[in-house]
Amino acid sequence: MARSGQEQEAESTAAFKVLKRAMELDSESRYQQALVCYQEGIDLLMQVLRGTKDVTKKCNLRKQISSYMDRAEIAKKYTDQEKEDGKYHRQIKIEENATGFSYESLFQEYLNETVTEVWIQDPYIRQIHQLYNFLRFCEMLIKRPCKVKTIHLLTSLDEGSGKEQQSSGLQEIKESLKNHGVLLELEYSSSVHDREIRFNNGWMIKIGRGLDYFKKPQSRFSLGYCDFDLRPCHETTVDIFHNKHTKKI
Repeated sequence: MARSGQEQEAESTAAFKVLKRAMELDSESRYQQALVCYQEGIDLLMQVLRGTKDVTKKCNLRKQISSYMDRAEIAKKYTDQEKEDGKYHRQIKIEENATGFSYESLFQEYLNETVTEVWIQDPYIRQIHQLYNFLRFCEMLIKRPCKVKTIHLLTSLDEGSGKEQQSSGLQEIKESLKNHGVLLELEYSSSVHDREIRFNNGWMIKIGRGLDYFKKPQSRFSLGYCDFDLRPCHETTVDIFHNKHTKKI
């Protein structure tokens, strides 16, 4: 179905808004974020191009797309060099009660078809809500484009009344992952304190509060109970690094 002039105008406006943000990030040397915005903006412009019949407009759009693709290629080279040098670092500050930080929103940029193995170090995968957080994280990992085959979890053992709950919960998750062809390797340590997640494509994410940065929902039927993009967060900091060779924790 052909798009109306108004729809095309709206798509064009959206595309240039994203591309403007890309150039701002580029000028601030935030190349990885700039690259993501370039790619999104170029995809939007390509949609506008496909729906444009005017020859002159098509020619102008092709020139603009080519120019942004050149900028994106330069940003990619800088990003690749930062990764190669082990200098890449991005920090995200999640404010108190902020929303829009589900695991998918936070991690999707770093997950692709090359991810086959994941290491998670988090001392607090004990209580029911923490077990559910870990389960949701695992659900994200087995979806496309990832091809995860092994997940390593290093956590602390609950020595109190919740020991059986923790053990049985993690065992159930392990069996469920096995049904999807994914191996969960569990390891416990009484001295683990740091929280970090590593993917075998080189990305390493450190979250101040680990996976447990969501607030308790107001009720079982409040927005954010199911969709974690709508769930308010505790204040925390996310640090993202890239290492050429990711080793086991």
